Amino acid sequence: MTEDVAQAVMRQWREAAPSAVLLDGFHALKHALRFGAEVRLTVASDRKAVLALARELADDLSDVLAESVVEIPAHALRELVPRVHTTAVAALAVRRDARANADRLARLPRPAPVVVLDNPRNLGNVGAVVRLAAGFGATGVVTTGDMDPWHPNVVRAGAGLHYATAVERRSLDALPPGPLYVLDPEGEDIRSVKIPDDALVAFGSERHGISPQVRARVTRLVALPMRPQVSSYNLATSVAMALFHWGGPAAGPA
Repeated sequence: MTEDVAQAVMRQWREAAPSAVLLDGFHALKHALRFGAEVRLTVASDRKAVLALARELADDLSDVLAESVVEIPAHALRELVPRVHTTAVAALAVRRDARANADRLARLPRPAPVVVLDNPRNLGNVGAVVRLAAGFGATGVVTTGDMDPWHPNVVRAGAGLHYATAVERRSLDALPPGPLYVLDPEGEDIRSVKIPDDALVAFGSERHGISPQVRARVTRLVALPMRPQVSSYNLATSVAMALFHWGGPAAGPA
């Protein structure tokens, strides 16, 4: 690639980046493509290595990537992304349609719960939750508070799986419909509770737990089993345990 072509690609990237979603690394790009993301521009410092990775890990996307990956010098890639992924590939995509997400979150009956994160503070934790929710087939992930669940660090931690589920930020007054099941140490043992498909399953922030505003709206408090003197689980671990319980047979009455 000539320097003029590289500069043109970099200029195109910088013009598109402010309104686009950054897909940082091969796995984020792979998942986004598989779940229908509109990817506008894909760059890599070693195109052959990316295509070899596709043949090994995602052969269903080999042809798409062969047509779309543009090679640029390594120093140019470092200028475009804040932290170059080990796979040395990045892309810009259109954010998943907010109206389609809203329709999916509002539709009743649902095939699976919505995960609600009440004012989360850790970007990596939110991304891990999105990845879990997509893997379990949850209807979506809704956050409250000021954190953008589409922040580049969240998308990176979520491995591009924002495109596999509905991820949105909402005020408490605009939460999707459905009974609110809140994870709290004071609740009933989750093993004795059946979580319905239409539920909102809410988790508090890493530091402060469930807010009084969410607690005031609770349908049912449920607790994860935990041995004495252990203070808490990681947020993503808690979500995984709750979704695993939802997907399995209930141990007791609803």
